[in-house]
Amino acid sequence: MTACSVNYLIDKQQYFESRPNHLWEFKKKNKQMEGMGKIYTVAVEDRKPLHGGEEPTSGQVYTMYHGTHLKNAKHIITHGFQCSKDGLLGPGVYVSRNIEKAKCYPLNEDRKNKVVFKLRVRVGKVKKIDCDNHPLQKSWSQNGYDCAWVPPNSGIKTIKSGREEDCIWDPSRIETVDVACCMDEAVRSNLRKLIKSQMKAEGECNLCYQDTGTGPHPIQRCWECHKSICPFQRKHFCDR
Repeated sequence: MTACSVNYLIDKQQYFESRPNHLWEFKKKNKQMEGMGKIYTVAVEDRKPLHGGEEPTSGQVYTMYHGTHLKNAKHIITHGFQCSKDGLLGPGVYVSRNIEKAKCYPLNEDRKNKVVFKLRVRVGKVKKIDCDNHPLQKSWSQNGYDCAWVPPNSGIKTIKSGREEDCIWDPSRIETVDVACCMDEAVRSNLRKLIKSQMKAEGECNLCYQDTGTGPHPIQRCWECHKSICPFQRKHFCDR
């Protein structure tokens, strides 16, 4: 596959001249891309994927996963997550960057009744919990932290798989962006449609997953594969 830089798909100078608010949004992040003979500043959140051994950087946005029962799926998409009352890290929403970890949940349930959501998580201030009986194991949220992170192979006895785990205190920091796993393809398709409809209703682009509060993003077609592309996307990979 060849990478197709999305900034070649639209005359950004003309676009920004007619939409000064978008230009301001682009300049906020102070990241540059070169295209069509000019330099443009692009608003791109740092969604760089991390492997399970890397500690989440406070204030960043990461892809994570959450496994739940299929009967809960529609409610989560339409109403958001609810904090569990307790757990290894106390109250919160339990997620992981390790999809294999998410696939295990809910425990002792048939795979056909499970669904794994792909999430975008704003971690906020992160606290590492790397041992049993850590002094902030269940009180991190009361000490100014937004996320607790258990690194892989931490030695915590209750995590027999050794996979990393995260707990998010505020469910509003979590956005459901896709269905990563579901055995029933028809159900998966319907859930994906529901997710997309929620994104549109909430003013979010379903291609770059960024806010559209300043107006709809100028969706274009790739010259090679003809797929829809948003110029706010970091990269697009052609199938041709």
